[in-house]
Amino acid sequence: MQSAVILIDVEKGQTNGVAQRLAELEGISEVFSTCGRYDLVAIARTRDFESLAQLVTERLMQVEGIHDTETLNAMQVHSRHDLETMFSLGW
Repeated sequence: MQSAVILIDVEKGQTNGVAQRLAELEGISEVFSTCGRYDLVAIARTRDFESLAQLVTERLMQVEGIHDTETLNAMQVHSRHDLETMFSLGW
């Protein structure tokens, strides 16, 4: 499995719409709106590097409202935590 963190700047007023469209893309597992330098952070998980490359260079770039991206390709996992449990609200 190939994982990446994609940092995304969007056009003014487009954050929610872009987030919704990104969340629908195969290979994007989560999309977070954020404060600070980037408007959105998307987590990508694909079966291999070629699929990740296609997601980032083709499908992601077709989403209207994206101004700029920076992709951080994950090389190694350094946690044994169950991330689903960590981010769960427990309801």
